[in-house]
Amino acid sequence: MGFPSGVGAVDTMLGFPHADMAQTYAFITRQTKDRESKEEFAFPAEYMFKDVPEKDLDSSDPVGVTLREMDLWGIEKGLVGVGRGEDNNGARAIKAHPDRFIASYEVDPNKGMDGIRAMVEAYETHGVRAFSCFPSGLFPQVAINDAKMYPVYAKCVELGVPIFCCAGVPGPRLRMEPQRVELIDEVMYDFPDLVFVTRHGCEPWTELAVKLMLKWPGLHYSTSAFAPKYYPKDIVNFANTRGAEKIMYAGYFPMGLSLERIMTEMPNVGFKDEVWPKFLRGNALRVLGIEG
Repeated sequence: MGFPSGVGAVDTMLGFPHADMAQTYAFITRQTKDRESKEEFAFPAEYMFKDVPEKDLDSSDPVGVTLREMDLWGIEKGLVGVGRGEDNNGARAIKAHPDRFIASYEVDPNKGMDGIRAMVEAYETHGVRAFSCFPSGLFPQVAINDAKMYPVYAKCVELGVPIFCCAGVPGPRLRMEPQRVELIDEVMYDFPDLVFVTRHGCEPWTELAVKLMLKWPGLHYSTSAFAPKYYPKDIVNFANTRGAEKIMYAGYFPMGLSLERIMTEMPNVGFKDEVWPKFLRGNALRVLGIEG
């Protein structure tokens, strides 16, 4: 059978084009030190990608742009971030198209209890089905297993909501130490009921990530920020053997990858026939607590 058509994929990392990319990614570039990151890159990890879709997209109707791309490339639902303030494309998208968009909220453990209250507010206001965290991108940085993260994990467990967390060497030129994959082991030990989904590859520790997914029932992996031709072999092999329930699709539109590139390359990934529906849709719906 190979790559199936008409599955209705669930993209667990989707965004909207922004008019001011420098302002959008200032939270990253403010802590970089190299000249390219601060002065030349529109997107902080631009050196890793051949083209950055966001630079060429019309930002006057960001929700419409993303919806059109979803319709064109078979994405039924997308996990998008909601924030505060007027520039809240995610909140607008979820309100206008609740059947297409799923709310996620990015946590900041540096804010202490104010941050925990913000999590609850997002959950109650937007129906958040996932929280997210970029440990190396926080200012100051906060490691995956730092004590500051523990109230966040506890609240995730209490609310029954997973956390999607970047792990592995970050693309932007930031310190990698907070995202070392072995740090996840301590978190899963202390929070055995936590559902933890890695983002952005776990490289170069993909073999370790597989070992930890075998060990911890709540640990999962999403393919965000990777074009399908570069999916790590350890991850593809795991999905095809013991990990069919653990690996889920995530894109990177419009930040670094177009949906056209992702879905054009996708049929060449060597997943077994029975893995595709779980990878593209089923695992994400289960983790997010959404009926399929």
